[in-house]
Amino acid sequence: MIISLSILAVLIAIIFYIISIYNRLVELSNRAKGAFAQIDVQLKRRYDLIPNLIEVAKKYMQHEKETFLGVTNARNYAKSALEAAAQNADAKNIAKLNNAESSLLGSLKGLNIQMEAYPELKANETMMQLNDELSSTENKIAFARQSYNDSVMNYNVFKQSFPCNIVAGFFTKYRDDMGMLEFNEDRKTLENAPKVEF
Repeated sequence: MIISLSILAVLIAIIFYIISIYNRLVELSNRAKGAFAQIDVQLKRRYDLIPNLIEVAKKYMQHEKETFLGVTNARNYAKSALEAAAQNADAKNIAKLNNAESSLLGSLKGLNIQMEAYPELKANETMMQLNDELSSTENKIAFARQSYNDSVMNYNVFKQSFPCNIVAGFFTKYRDDMGMLEFNEDRKTLENAPKVEF
């Protein structure tokens, strides 16, 4: 009888431990999703600013249609990748978002280089306001990205730890690691990142 009660007590303790691991997985996953929502807001804000930037620049740069098209296509690709990642922030969609953001930053750099040849554009008041908003948005993106990456790292470390990895393995939803947002981490990308100064 005592052995049966002991076994029952151990089984109950194991069940409660598994429940606590599952609840912690849910908590950490939701924190990461909440952090991603902040990135989503800021990236959408940047995507909304880019058409305004192009419209103002078009007034001064009539012969740069290829540059405008490149920026527009990169923006649309990044926006599409963000929508996919917002639906499912798995490692595959996050990798696509990283690539799309790198492409967009490269296109913006090309646009910035073209704008250097137009001093009157750089002095335009609307362009200066757009620059301020874009700079502010870029800072917010950096902070939101850091918060997201911290949340993802906490989730991945917890999920990969023993015995959490065993519990996570039973639930399809928690089997895969979450992806980190690294679209500005590469040293080469950092050196070539657009400095949006007009």
